[in-house]
Amino acid sequence: MGLLDLLRKMKSAPKQQIRVLLLGLDNAGKTTIMKVLAKEEHTKTTPTQGFNVKSVVTNSWNLNVWDIGGQKAIRTYWKNYFDNTDIIIWVVDSTDNPRFEETGMELDELLDEEKLKGVPLLVYANKQDLLNAKTASEIAEMMNLQTLRDRVWQIQACSAMTKEGLTVSIGVSLLVYANKQD
Repeated sequence: MGLLDLLRKMKSAPKQQIRVLLLGLDNAGKTTIMKVLAKEEHTKTTPTQGFNVKSVVTNSWNLNVWDIGGQKAIRTYWKNYFDNTDIIIWVVDSTDNPRFEETGMELDELLDEEKLKGVPLLVYANKQDLLNAKTASEIAEMMNLQTLRDRVWQIQACSAMTKEGLTVSIGVSLLVYANKQD
């Protein structure tokens, strides 16, 4: 099935409900990304102490985006949100060099969860608008993403502040998801 066939199929199908789990370490930009996807104004954001849920409606999809706080004390509760997840979005602060190892270890633990086996992964390399940001390919290498064999994954450079790189990659991930459903 080609891309055009897939797009035609998606256009004629009723809107599908997609559960998106938005995770990453604290201060990575998860809530700001969720607001951008929901087309909301993104003013000063405070750390998420629990979770936020937004419905994002696109042409063929109803995305239920679950933004879960990333503080160390909250991470133990992430497993309460794994049921019925269709796509994982992992957000990385591309400027946070001291925490790249921690974000990689947390992602590895997350991807080992039985309830998330095979769930497509989109990694947002956020804060690309800042001068000291690592590139998406550098982050993919540091996090050993190329070793993932049990799921479809993609890394996307983005900036939640400028909105650069956000809508295109969500669309690609949904296409991957739709293709997986055939």
